[in-house]
Amino acid sequence: MAIHILCVLLCFVLGADALEPRITWQQTEINLMRFQVQGVFNYSMLLLSEDKDVLYVGAREVLFAVNSLNISEKQQEAYWKVPKESNELCGKKGKSEQSECLNYIRVLQPLKEDFLYVCGTNAFQPICKHLEISKFMFVEKEEDGKGRCPFDPAQSYTSVLVDEELYSGTSYTFLGSEPIILRYTNPQSQVRTEYAVPWLNEPIFVHSDVIRAPQNDPDGDDDKVYFFFNEVSVEYEFVNKLLIPRIARVCKGDQGGLRTLQKRWTTFLKARLICHSPDNNFFFNVVKDIFILKPPQVKEPVIYGIFTPDLNNVGMSAVCTYSVSAVEDIFAKGKYMQSTTVEQAHTKWVQFNGEVPKPRPGACINNEARSMNYTSSLNLPDKTLQFIKDHPLMDDSVVPIGKKPRLVVQNVTYTQIVVDQVKALDGNTHDVMFISTDKGMLHKAVSHGGEMRIIEEILLFPDHQSVQTLLISDKQNKRYIYASSNTGVVQSAVAFCEKFSSCAECVLTRDPYCAWSPVKNSCVEILQETDRHLIQTLNGASSQCPDSTHKGIRESMRYTVKEGSAVELKCSYKSNLASVVWTFNNESLKMNPPKYLLHNTLFIFNVTESDIGIYQCWSQEFVMDKVFSQLIIKHILELEKTPIPLSSTLQPSTQMKGLIETTRVYKIAKEKTTKTSTSQAATTSVSVTHLNNKVTTNTVSVTEVIGSIPDVGMEKTSYLSSTNECSPLIILVIVFFLLFLSLLIYNCYKGFLPAMCLKYRDTVFPSKKKTPLKDCEQGVKEILVQKVCTENQCGGTPKAPHDTGYETEPDCRNGTITHKEDETIEDKEMDQPFDVNCEIKYADSDGD
Repeated sequence: MAIHILCVLLCFVLGADALEPRITWQQTEINLMRFQVQGVFNYSMLLLSEDKDVLYVGAREVLFAVNSLNISEKQQEAYWKVPKESNELCGKKGKSEQSECLNYIRVLQPLKEDFLYVCGTNAFQPICKHLEISKFMFVEKEEDGKGRCPFDPAQSYTSVLVDEELYSGTSYTFLGSEPIILRYTNPQSQVRTEYAVPWLNEPIFVHSDVIRAPQNDPDGDDDKVYFFFNEVSVEYEFVNKLLIPRIARVCKGDQGGLRTLQKRWTTFLKARLICHSPDNNFFFNVVKDIFILKPPQVKEPVIYGIFTPDLNNVGMSAVCTYSVSAVEDIFAKGKYMQSTTVEQAHTKWVQFNGEVPKPRPGACINNEARSMNYTSSLNLPDKTLQFIKDHPLMDDSVVPIGKKPRLVVQNVTYTQIVVDQVKALDGNTHDVMFISTDKGMLHKAVSHGGEMRIIEEILLFPDHQSVQTLLISDKQNKRYIYASSNTGVVQSAVAFCEKFSSCAECVLTRDPYCAWSPVKNSCVEILQETDRHLIQTLNGASSQCPDSTHKGIRESMRYTVKEGSAVELKCSYKSNLASVVWTFNNESLKMNPPKYLLHNTLFIFNVTESDIGIYQCWSQEFVMDKVFSQLIIKHILELEKTPIPLSSTLQPSTQMKGLIETTRVYKIAKEKTTKTSTSQAATTSVSVTHLNNKVTTNTVSVTEVIGSIPDVGMEKTSYLSSTNECSPLIILVIVFFLLFLSLLIYNCYKGFLPAMCLKYRDTVFPSKKKTPLKDCEQGVKEILVQKVCTENQCGGTPKAPHDTGYETEPDCRNGTITHKEDETIEDKEMDQPFDVNCEIKYADSDGD
């Protein structure tokens, strides 16, 4: 097992084949029929009646009959609900009354011509009934379903009805601890497996089917029923339980032994199925589903199986195929295994090399046994019966056809498989596999020329539910696929040829169902066509197509755009395997960002004259080591010529007139303000005149600037017209700026601003004297400390300092005669505080 683990790890390094579906169909792109009933779940059983065109659907507590040509048409229904008492009793046993303790239909088989054999879990008390098809009602007679139907709806199961005898694989007990493979005809003729580890070791049943012996078989062999399941390995040692895929078979004529193996299978043999990828040495050791392709479609039955790794945490799946003749060779000629005890505690299975009794253990009653006078299993010798009881496991394993998987995919978990055969126009027959996934997808895969490819995938269920059952009809003219999930059933055609609109696309899809009809000028399904003059080449060559010169072009698009704008050129192509190539004016287009952006579509930014021309979208796809190109779509790009609108050319002049008028109103208002000033009228008049001259100069300057703008062309005019919403705001900002500038100049001229402004004013007006600012308090201080006047200052008579109330020295005027003029001056001086001549001069007053 260490080697096995090493192989698993090696697979991660080497990787597996990565096959991608060529086309993905969404639900909105194709026509799918659906059937579901509100409140009904678990549509797990499907049974098709081809002659009546009826599909029987077994769900939880109900059985439906729908039209197989259109399953959305419900024809009949029959409900089978659990009695309230049984539901409550099941709940007392620890099961859920809302989910587990209901009736899940698990067996749905045709019985005779007018009846169906139906079994359900019935709240962990399995029951089987007969349903009369004509009345679509259950017959009152009930049968115990133990051994034919599981107790638990979550338990594995399988069943097949062969000549009114039911062969089933399921659990025989309530707890699911006793697995069983049973044939039920009547209670007296039951034959089953032995309850022992060498026979069945915790099996998980997957599928069962019958393979008839050929008519006039020279060996006189019997019909055989095959069972497929996974079980815990007994021959390999591992830390945990290791699952092994098995194939087992029993003979239809087996009646059990007379003394040994009474009512037990005397022909039960099982072998291991190998699904191994030699490319990466990876083993797929869990079988998920089986489909057997039988005659007359094939000469020899072929077994198709879906396999995954044990835990499948790597998300891989594989499809392996086996020939039934290879399986029978192992059962008829292979070595047996036997168990041996090691160290009295451990059982080990090894190859048996002793003498094998005759007739051969596990063989059907054939001409060789009859020649030895053994006509029934009831008269086989005990030695043969005891040997098969102890050696049901074969040492040899079943190897797939070609010794490798037919298909290996990554990141996909397959659940169900059906296979169809179609004869192509070249006369070759191809096996087409339809495989469902746990995400509600359906893959269609086919092999041609040694190459396996997935033609398409279909989204069956919108919420990506796991597909539980897959069924295919085998009508000659029209075939359908039926898939069921927990919430409903979907009907899909085997091909969607009508979705391909050109011969090149129809041929390049390489679908053996599809061909191009020159008469109808469409892609058609060959199963429905009588005209054999069709075009179909599975190698993908489209040279025979009448539209090969156009290589599949569907349409041409013409765009007229403005200069400087952006444009999106679409190119949709269904193939996931094709790469898109763009050409511009018949030359390869270089994707230079940020000019071009390619993301499903082509984006061209800032369109100019150099971008005008023809853009073509091509698809390139590798088919059989050859490159096939198709022209998908052609885009013609033109530049729009827009006439110059008259309103747009007049708009700047109108805005300029508004700006000049606003400036003129501001000048008049400022003149009125300056004329109302009461001090320094003459000086203010001069200042305002000078300020008005400056404002007028600024206005003329702005006018000259705007007037100097040349006439704009078509594109600039359109741009100005589109941005006229911002023009009032710009004008308002300019007006406020001019007002602020005028106010600033005026206050600077009047000397209301700090000394920095005075320097600029003196520079502008050099004739004006600069008088320093002297406040009243400073004047008081100077007078109080004034020195005694000189003779010249007092008119020839020395003056004493002014009497301040603190000093007695006479001033200049003491002892003199006061004249009238002096009294007036003295009276004025007395009105001032502190007897001080506090003459306040403005800082901007001019000296004499």
